[in-house]
Amino acid sequence: MSDHENDFPPHLTSLEKLSRRSFLTRAGATSIATATATLAAPFAAASQGRQAATEQPPNTTPGTMPITLKVNGETHHIQVDPRATVLDTLRETIHLTGTKKGCDHGQCGACTVHVNGRRANSCLLLAVMQQNAEITTIEGIGTPERMHPMQAAFVEHDGYQCGYCTSGQIMSAVAVLKEPCGASDHDLREALSGNICRCGAYPNIVAAVQALRRSA
Repeated sequence: MSDHENDFPPHLTSLEKLSRRSFLTRAGATSIATATATLAAPFAAASQGRQAATEQPPNTTPGTMPITLKVNGETHHIQVDPRATVLDTLRETIHLTGTKKGCDHGQCGACTVHVNGRRANSCLLLAVMQQNAEITTIEGIGTPERMHPMQAAFVEHDGYQCGYCTSGQIMSAVAVLKEPCGASDHDLREALSGNICRCGAYPNIVAAVQALRRSA
């Protein structure tokens, strides 16, 4: 008999001694396993968080909503803030920067676009409200290689100086071609009065538009 067996009371059998040893061994193993699980929990949570972030659908930002806009004949499926204007959506989300932000209050006309064929200040329109509309910007009117006749008329008559208001001026002028407007310069100035040119290039703008109207 070993010295360790002398540690047990004489009335315990060898089976009972073995059971006690097994209990102590299992208790120690359980304590180690519990401690290991406790230490591993934060790492597991972090791993799950990274996996969830990876599985999250792309281009989703809290507070935004998915919309579909048709611009210059192309369909764009995008995420926008519900408060985003058509102007900001065109420039910052779709990256069509030809439409300019001037006053951002509907007073200068620099942001003029066509919505279903009619001119409108894009800074006053919510993007979420235009999902069934056909939006046309200056990029959809013409290109440097294939200019719209109105763009060519502005170039020919120097209908701009700094150029910041020009895209809005051209968008309004193209719309005027389809609107009821008198033939005189005064009538045209009234029709284009919603577009401000801070450089004061109004005589050349009127000359450009009138030249195209008279040649039509």
